[in-house]
Amino acid sequence: MSSLDIARSIAFSGLSATQVQISVASANISNADTKGYTEKTANQSSSVTSGVGTGVTISGITSAVDKLLLKSLVGADSDLGAADTNNNYLTELQQLYGSTSSGDSSTTGTSLANTIAAFESALSSLASTPSSASLQSNAVSALAAVTNQLQQTSSGIQKLRSNADQDIASAVTDVNSDLQQISDLNKQIKQEAAAGQSTADLEDQRNSALQDLASQMNVSYFTTSSGDLQVYTGSGQALVDSTAHPLSYTAAQSVTASTTYTAGSATSGFSGITVNGVDITSQISSGKVSALITLRDQTLPAAQSQLDELAQQLASSVNAVSNQGSSVPPPTSLTGTATVSNSTSFAGTGTVRIAVADKSGNLVSYQDIDLSAYSTVGALAAKINTIPGVSASVDANGHLSISATGSGNGIAINQMTSSVGGEGFSQYFGLNDLITGTSASNIGVRSDILSGTAALPTATLDASSTLTVGNSVLSSGSATVVNALSSALTGSTNFAMAGGLGATTGSFTDYAAAIVANVAGKASQASATYTSRQTAQSTYASSLSSQSGVNIDQESANLSALQNKYAAASQIITTINSMFSALMTAMGTA
Repeated sequence: MSSLDIARSIAFSGLSATQVQISVASANISNADTKGYTEKTANQSSSVTSGVGTGVTISGITSAVDKLLLKSLVGADSDLGAADTNNNYLTELQQLYGSTSSGDSSTTGTSLANTIAAFESALSSLASTPSSASLQSNAVSALAAVTNQLQQTSSGIQKLRSNADQDIASAVTDVNSDLQQISDLNKQIKQEAAAGQSTADLEDQRNSALQDLASQMNVSYFTTSSGDLQVYTGSGQALVDSTAHPLSYTAAQSVTASTTYTAGSATSGFSGITVNGVDITSQISSGKVSALITLRDQTLPAAQSQLDELAQQLASSVNAVSNQGSSVPPPTSLTGTATVSNSTSFAGTGTVRIAVADKSGNLVSYQDIDLSAYSTVGALAAKINTIPGVSASVDANGHLSISATGSGNGIAINQMTSSVGGEGFSQYFGLNDLITGTSASNIGVRSDILSGTAALPTATLDASSTLTVGNSVLSSGSATVVNALSSALTGSTNFAMAGGLGATTGSFTDYAAAIVANVAGKASQASATYTSRQTAQSTYASSLSSQSGVNIDQESANLSALQNKYAAASQIITTINSMFSALMTAMGTA
């Protein structure tokens, strides 16, 4: 080969290498805003034959990604995924509790505290005229607003838990897609590398899939000597090795306050997240899935627990007072809420007065019963049956029922000195409960009072030592029961520790305000954490972009230099071709 041939070959190699470099620079500029794309470099090296340079060649197209920065970013992605999810859900939770006014004792807001305050206000108005049907109706409506809000808030909490459970299932689907993509890219990268092709773009795609996976759940990973990216849970359960190991999860069909997750239990309300049959739920400590698990199993149940404590204490306090009173006209029958049978053991003390009165509250018959004389509910019911005009029994639902048999007559009870398990006779059996239900999910106003077919028990049965048939024994004008209801709400009630709120003593508005403040505080903290995690993730992403991303100014300058280089190589080839032509002409004339 002549020296001109060698020179032309060298020039062509330079031209070819420059073309590749121009192509890479153009791709860099075009993908500058492509998420996950890293700057590529066409690495060139000299071709040497027998110690003599014979041109230039492109040895490969690579990108330089700082592995420590990438690992930090992957961790930040997990933290941000968890913070974002927690922030969104707690914002929704806070909205369930209604808006607060400048003072929780006012009735201008819509929070639980405001709704309870409105009930207190209605009772205050009723106390001035206890016999007013319209004021009684207002008080019942105000109490119904409280119980309805408790029910609706409870329902909203369980809806959020159900949403979290459904979101876990959706996130697991996304995780499996990422795992499969990483596994597929592992195979492609090895194939391209074996064929001597660049794998830089495929590695970018794999890193993007890794980051997306990390936002869903925390993972650990490393790259093997063969180029495989292997992914594991934080506790070492393989997710991607020689193949992808998909997660398995089935969302619950329905979610109530009693639906819980118990690891390894066949009766668990929520299933575990498994990989190859291994439950990894507890291994997920960050990312969107982790936040969803915590919300579903801890944060939201804690909120439910607080509501239940409020509902239980409200029912207990209100019913303790309502069982001291009687409606005017008295109800035809009173049916308890406590579940009993005729054989249920009974250990009461003191005396209870049970009377039959007409619609005007005039006495028809009565009897004072010494509870210590009876050891079973059946025996007690038999004694009550001896009162003229009274029928008592344990009904098919297991509740004590006392009815007036005469047309137009009703039953009235004064608990007197009775005590059964620390409660008065009527309260123990729940014979004149105003509130039904045992939790925020099922609390309500007694249906006959809510519908208006029965009146509020604002009167009391005369407690005089003896009563005379035909005399009035029920006075609807007394404010005793109404004032007692008001005192039960505004006085000091002992609230047990619930859902992160410590045991406390205070009014119902105080406790409701504490619940609202507790949720607001959690929402505020979640927002602050989200902002902090977002800043951290953005910082790592910017650092990685600065290190491995495309610098358009630099690439534009490189492209300009490469164009000049290409032109120079082309000129060299043109010059060599001219020299060849001159040589051929000279040889032709020789």
